[in-house]
Amino acid sequence: MSQLTRRPRRLRSTPAIRRLVAETRVHPSQLILPVFVADGLDEPRPISSLPGVVQHTLESVRAEADAAAAAGLGGIAIFGVPDAGDKDESGTGGYAEDGILNRAVAAVRAETGDDLTIFADTCLDEFTTHGHCGVLDADGAVDNDATIELYGRQAVSQARAGAHFVAPSGMMDGQVGVIREALDLAGFSDVGILAYSAKYASAFYGPFREAVGSSLQGDRRAYQQDPANRREGRLEAALDELQGADIVMVKPAGHYLDVLADVAAASQVPVAAYQVSGEYAMIAAAAERGWIDRQAALTEAVTCIVRAGADVVLTYAARELAGWLR
Repeated sequence: MSQLTRRPRRLRSTPAIRRLVAETRVHPSQLILPVFVADGLDEPRPISSLPGVVQHTLESVRAEADAAAAAGLGGIAIFGVPDAGDKDESGTGGYAEDGILNRAVAAVRAETGDDLTIFADTCLDEFTTHGHCGVLDADGAVDNDATIELYGRQAVSQARAGAHFVAPSGMMDGQVGVIREALDLAGFSDVGILAYSAKYASAFYGPFREAVGSSLQGDRRAYQQDPANRREGRLEAALDELQGADIVMVKPAGHYLDVLADVAAASQVPVAAYQVSGEYAMIAAAAERGWIDRQAALTEAVTCIVRAGADVVLTYAARELAGWLR
């Protein structure tokens, strides 16, 4: 007779038992859908490197927001794509009241009100001719302190447009503190900050740059984090929390689960993680070729991100996942 008294397989023997004892559960309300809204489009335009994702018009993004709310998603993250002729050295289109990003935020807020949390991308890279996340100094480097003053201005414009949260993603030192002060002085103390706190200089951003029509020449390694560094991620998140971030984020998610777990263990505010364009695109492309199962792979990837400590996940598959999870 077998002497085994502990048989862990008992808790894996049927789907119902596995559901009963699952340690990690993902809910649609934890998911945020990133969307791109482009100026000058008559109809949505597919993004070749992001299968199933499009650049929206102002009308189609309203419909997308409605669908996201109906699916029970937690929020929508809006990125603006200006006409190339509207870019300049200082990224002024990023905080112009009639710029595409603020018009998109206003359109979605008018459509969904408070039924869907609206996050506005607070960065200038889509709006600068050089493609960097801020203004450049005489030597061609990003001027940190001049840039964060513009982030404050941009955040206030996004709050006026109707954003529930601004989402500074430029990885400038002190950006969260300057934005918090600017919002409070302008009377927007209820508008939150989702800080891209531990954002790494990753090779997995390629499809996103197509999606926003990036003008970047070179790289952003002088301000985004070195993928070799783990402790630095904890430091950046802690600094953002001290400066007033309401949510801190790790980006990318899937290849940085150690950093995500570290940040989640230390943070006293909710923690987000971004399944970035390259992570999503690899799964989507492999699924298109029949190499993996799209639903199973995306569900597993996002479950692992939540298991590592994320309270909130940004993913281009958010609406699909919501349907599968239900």
